[in-house]
Amino acid sequence: RRELLDFGVKVSIIEPGCFGTNILDSAEAKQSIVRAWDRAPSEVKQEYGQQYFQAYNSNFQHFITTANPKLSLVTNAMEHALTAKYPRTRYGCGLDARLFYIPLSYLPSAWADRL
Repeated sequence: RRELLDFGVKVSIIEPGCFGTNILDSAEAKQSIVRAWDRAPSEVKQEYGQQYFQAYNSNFQHFITTANPKLSLVTNAMEHALTAKYPRTRYGCGLDARLFYIPLSYLPSAWADRL
């Protein structure tokens, strides 16, 4: 973004949280997690453990059920970034992005890792 300023190119960053799209809610997406685990070498499965797989799968299911259905939040941000005379540098789309993901990105890496 900063490198392009010298050339008069403005860059806006669209940072969406978790939104409900067809790819997220598809049976294929859910099955891909199971297939990846099934294909993993036994050493990998042993290192991560069944508990890790179950927690990952549970988190994915949680994302599906809590995903924001209002995709217009993202498309409106894109439209504003493209058409505004003074577009913002960053657009946080969705409550989860504004309250968790974006503030987390401003923390020192060690702090963010602990969270």
